[in-house]
Amino acid sequence: MSDDDDGRGPAFTLVILLGGLVFGFGLGLSGMAKPEIVLGFLQFEDLGLLFVMGGAAVVSGVTFFGATRFLGRAPLTGRRYTRRLKTMDRNVPVGGAIFGVGWGLSGICPGAAYASVGVGNLPILWAVLGMFLGAYAQGFVRASRADEADAGTAASGD
Repeated sequence: MSDDDDGRGPAFTLVILLGGLVFGFGLGLSGMAKPEIVLGFLQFEDLGLLFVMGGAAVVSGVTFFGATRFLGRAPLTGRRYTRRLKTMDRNVPVGGAIFGVGWGLSGICPGAAYASVGVGNLPILWAVLGMFLGAYAQGFVRASRADEADAGTAASGD
């Protein structure tokens, strides 16, 4: 497999699309696409979200445990399962705090925001716009920091 070919063909795209549709349908069916329900959870008034998240964690855990133990390779790409270790830097807690504040203010997380639009909650498009602007700002800051680091490395190498 070359660097350009990541093994993701039409079947991979179809599975991603179907997974997103099932996820969105589940969020809509469970009521988690309604900000008022999410805010009720965050205020400890309605703990239904806890059961939804717990159920998702159990299904994901069993799937990852079974797939990595019994399949050995990803079904759609053929790649071996490996563990990706990432370093903990200040971006993780800062990003988590920003995510949490946004979740608390809007009553919706990014995945559920799209499902919320799908169930007719059009004002949530403001939160979606905020997510896009925040992601763009983060990418801009990170790219400018990388450019500064590259310029500093080039200057010290002269």
